[in-house]
Amino acid sequence: MSDTKTPPRSGLDRFFMISQRRSTVAQEVRGGIATFFTMAYIVVLNPIIIGTVADKTGQYLGDGAVPNLPLVAAATAFVAGVMTIAMGLVGRVPFGMAAGLGLNAFVAFGIASQMSWEDAMGLVVLEGIVIGILVITGFRVAVFNAIPPQLKTAISVGIGLFITLIGFVQAGFVRPSAAGPPLKLGELGNGSLTGWPTLVFVLGLLATVFMIARKVKGGILIGIVGTTILAVVVEAIAKLGVKTPDGKNPDSWGLNAPKLPESVIDSPDLSLLGQFSLFGAFDAGKVGVVAALLLVFTLMLADFFDTMGTIVGVGSQAGLVKKDGTMDRTREILLVDSVAAAAGGAGSVSSNTTYVESASGVGEGARTGLASVVTGVLFLLAMFFAPLTEMVPSEAAAPALVVVGFLMMSQIREIDFSDYEAAIPAFLTIVLMPFTYSITAGIGAGFVSYVVIKALRGKARTVHPLLWLVAALFVIYFTLEPFKGLLGL
Repeated sequence: MSDTKTPPRSGLDRFFMISQRRSTVAQEVRGGIATFFTMAYIVVLNPIIIGTVADKTGQYLGDGAVPNLPLVAAATAFVAGVMTIAMGLVGRVPFGMAAGLGLNAFVAFGIASQMSWEDAMGLVVLEGIVIGILVITGFRVAVFNAIPPQLKTAISVGIGLFITLIGFVQAGFVRPSAAGPPLKLGELGNGSLTGWPTLVFVLGLLATVFMIARKVKGGILIGIVGTTILAVVVEAIAKLGVKTPDGKNPDSWGLNAPKLPESVIDSPDLSLLGQFSLFGAFDAGKVGVVAALLLVFTLMLADFFDTMGTIVGVGSQAGLVKKDGTMDRTREILLVDSVAAAAGGAGSVSSNTTYVESASGVGEGARTGLASVVTGVLFLLAMFFAPLTEMVPSEAAAPALVVVGFLMMSQIREIDFSDYEAAIPAFLTIVLMPFTYSITAGIGAGFVSYVVIKALRGKARTVHPLLWLVAALFVIYFTLEPFKGLLGL
């Protein structure tokens, strides 16, 4: 971290330590804009992931019978804007915040499938509160140290594969087959690719992958925008429409027909804010106390470790990490991050977390919280363009999911597969997430197998007590239904 004696030029300079960190206001503004454009894809992707999935009651976010993507987009941009500004003012670091990819998939497919959206978002709020308490008490480091490093990595890798599978399924690239392998290529699951929407997805994926390989800044967002424009052109010519529930037009668009909305700019509808039930999921008639606690714990794990890695990685790139590995205002940074997790649930848009894409802003010269304020303001402005999300078909957004899955899976190189005691649990964590379509199942299998292998090898004392507790909870979670059957409950 820079320790230059350059005197501050103004109150703004003094507050954000701009000169002290050898930056300028122009650099911070430029960096904040760069971070926004590399993160802006979440305003489109988050609605695609959580806004198109019905909860256990058959309702979509906002208590609707059909998806309302602009509603979710506006709330996504609002919470991201407010929390990113908070990070700038309180943490005073150039870290952008928004709904976490992977976390939102878990909320949609792993939690809302078991309860109502209000109950699911209540668990997200609880997760944020728990992490906040861990920060305040200093217990967060203890929990972080309790989980073996290879399992931490495996969780991220597994979520990456899970997101990739979601992208392929949403694009109609793979589907359950009527006979033979569980999954096959093509909308009909017959091993063949057909239809203009599938071609649009493939072209969008190739273009996005090319830009990521060339390290084009904002490549994911450019990919979504470019693929959407191609989809609009295709729809204008072919008039494909949207798939019908009876499946008679499988080669049509999966989510919505890509065409310009009636209005591009509109006053944001923020009615999603506050739609959560804090303890609704704990009702015995829903998932129950044990299952609800495990879901909160799983959310916490996924959020917990990604944040720590992002803060250290981006902070190091910005020169904010000292030689002893510490960073100024770490407590404030982690506290804002935990509040963001709770705010995401309170805003019904899933847990918000610190984004590794903040590194793009750092690459443009951002070193202080002023850059985060700029990014946050741009997110708030993005609320007014929420109607544009209606023109993005799932085939145009799916390439971004596949690419994000790749980026998350790239961490697999950190796992030592020659150490079977850790590698086998890591492997089970990774493969069971996409194979069971459940992030919880993957994490649970990894934790339980790790404890069992260590115990059988006579190394039970090397397992942290917290890990024993978590593994025991997961055993209860996995066997809850059989025991209910035996007890006649």
